[in-house]
Amino acid sequence: MEETEFWELMDAAREAAEGDPEDQADVLVERLLQLDPETVLDFARHFESRYNRAYTWDLWGAAWVLLDGASDDAFDFFRCWLIGQGREIFEGAVHEPDSLAELLEEFDEEIDGDGEELGYAADEAYEQLTGTVAPDLGIAPAPAEPEGTPIDFENEAVLTELYPRLSTRFKG
Repeated sequence: MEETEFWELMDAAREAAEGDPEDQADVLVERLLQLDPETVLDFARHFESRYNRAYTWDLWGAAWVLLDGASDDAFDFFRCWLIGQGREIFEGAVHEPDSLAELLEEFDEEIDGDGEELGYAADEAYEQLTGTVAPDLGIAPAPAEPEGTPIDFENEAVLTELYPRLSTRFKG
């Protein structure tokens, strides 16, 4: 599976689910079930590599602002959700997390920001297709600590300085 196909699948699932991350995961599983097991593993590799790439302090800070706090698990689920938003939003956020203020049309912290189920879609589809658990993807795991410089998430002044646009749009 090429990267373009990965993003097309993600976009089509999001559109079919009308932006609801849980429904998007269900649609994604249905679409992955139409593929052969090796292609599902390719999809999983694309997902996992982006998930690991998004493991940065800067992006965690943006998640913290958007979600009004983000534990380790919440940040994991946020990264899954971010991938589910498509290539433009994902790449923009990874390169400049504060740009989410412009990239996101809207953000409802009751629905948005938690894509936990998206993170399991490929595994679920592979298991349904083969009756076995997906093998190791051969991708290096994320580092033990996020990339970049740690941020004091509890300090509102620091968050406002680092994420002025997000703070203005989603906290103001």
